[in-house]
Amino acid sequence: MSSHLSFARALSRARHESRWRPGLADQPFHSEIFASGDEASAAGLALALARDALTSQGEGGAEEDARHVLWVQDRKAMQLGGRPCVQGLPPDLRHRLIHVAAATPEDALFALEEGLKCRDFACVIGEIAGNPRALTFTTSRRLSLTAERHGVRLWLVRLDAAPDLSSARMRWQARAAPSPPPRWNPTAPGTATWHAELFRARRHAPGEWMLSDENGHLHLRPEPDKRAAAAPDFGDLVRPTVGRSLAARARA
Repeated sequence: MSSHLSFARALSRARHESRWRPGLADQPFHSEIFASGDEASAAGLALALARDALTSQGEGGAEEDARHVLWVQDRKAMQLGGRPCVQGLPPDLRHRLIHVAAATPEDALFALEEGLKCRDFACVIGEIAGNPRALTFTTSRRLSLTAERHGVRLWLVRLDAAPDLSSARMRWQARAAPSPPPRWNPTAPGTATWHAELFRARRHAPGEWMLSDENGHLHLRPEPDKRAAAAPDFGDLVRPTVGRSLAARARA
């Protein structure tokens, strides 16, 4: 009986350790993120995952790779989501982003593969719309091998695309999720939050998470409780008054 219990505990521990979580040091070199072209969820999540991986590579997870980042978009992807806004990027990334506007998916794939060959890049982010003929399994395999050979990670955003054959080591489905209300100003924009579903991975079990980017770090967030109104608490900023106000006394 004890041997069966030990095996069950070891299996449960292995399943828990196989689940993906932010901050893992051993990140794959080729990932894909699928999302609707009507929102910027995929690009935002790609950037958050990239920064999480680059930060985790430093000693103790405290240092981030400071090399340049290559961002490639084909024309249709730019029409759907626009170009990366420099002012909207994290401050430490604004001065080291290189953007490539490709006319066709073929040009975008060529730029991605060439970028992966350059070890002066910390990582490469690509955005391609739809399911172009040029993005075959053979092409995907070339990207995977190039990334692994040169040690440069790739996050490929697939806008309005159906999951097809791919050699990507990790594949996500992303959509926007409600942001938690700010503490001090309920009308201000909240922290970027995504519902991320990992539907394919070689080293991790499939799963779904609520992820948020807080102060440049990726965090797991519990599912919001729709029954409870998350109103900010200003109790520590106010105190009851004693007697009537001066305006009330003046009217009297």
